[in-house]
Amino acid sequence: MVEKVKSGVPGLDAITDGGLNLNSSAVIIGSTGAGKTTFATQFIRRGLLEGSECIFISLDENKEQIIRDALDMGWEDILYFIQEEKLVFVDASGKEFSSFIKKELPDFVASWKSSNARVAIDPLTPVVWANPARYVQRELLAFMLKELRKVGTLVATLEEHGPPDLSSPETVIPMYLADSVLHLRYRASDNFSRMLKVVKMRGSRHSEGYHKYRIIPGLGLVVFSSRSGAKQDTGLVRELEKLLMLRLNHASPVAISRIKKMLKSMKDADLEDVDINALADSIVEAFV
Repeated sequence: MVEKVKSGVPGLDAITDGGLNLNSSAVIIGSTGAGKTTFATQFIRRGLLEGSECIFISLDENKEQIIRDALDMGWEDILYFIQEEKLVFVDASGKEFSSFIKKELPDFVASWKSSNARVAIDPLTPVVWANPARYVQRELLAFMLKELRKVGTLVATLEEHGPPDLSSPETVIPMYLADSVLHLRYRASDNFSRMLKVVKMRGSRHSEGYHKYRIIPGLGLVVFSSRSGAKQDTGLVRELEKLLMLRLNHASPVAISRIKKMLKSMKDADLEDVDINALADSIVEAFV
């Protein structure tokens, strides 16, 4: 049986047989605005809340922008984890990626090997674009993913290009090399439609359908089951809090405090057309 780690994304673990595979590589593919960086940050933050060490490797955005995005989501505790050196940033933006991967990365991995840390790479796209030769892309990406799995569990994001069936050359190689692939399908032209699909997850059962997801302040990405969609009228955040408190009778004060703080970032408009009962179940599963 495959050992799992919690993804940190409410609703996702329920459709992936318990979460992401331990010591595996997962690639999150989506277009601009789909929530790829938010997903990566949620994955890292879940590990931090569990006491794990975490590494965020940025190949594009700088550290300051990633922190600002986390703060905008209501995750102020990221500053504490940085101060306590539980979260380490590696800024590789602007570097020559072939040299970084082949020369710098092995030394870094050697110092973190078997630490069971969580690692996020955001995004892989610059490595793909910097090397037009497919065999070079494959060599670099395969080496990078293999090395970082020695550290722990890896989530990497990838910009979506080409047709929606993910058949473009930019996505084929990373999808083939990764242990798991999740597609964040986002179409601004289609009333900002957001759908998540687990394309593959080696050695693990998973849902094969599309699931609605939403980005909610305080929570980040939330994945909904097919039961979701019952519209509520008013007081949605208050109703969600009541349901959560009923489910958290035996939870620790720390867990309750975190969830109450998260709720302060939400507005009723964020929860329109959401099954509040299903959302409460997903939050408890993700955070407790």
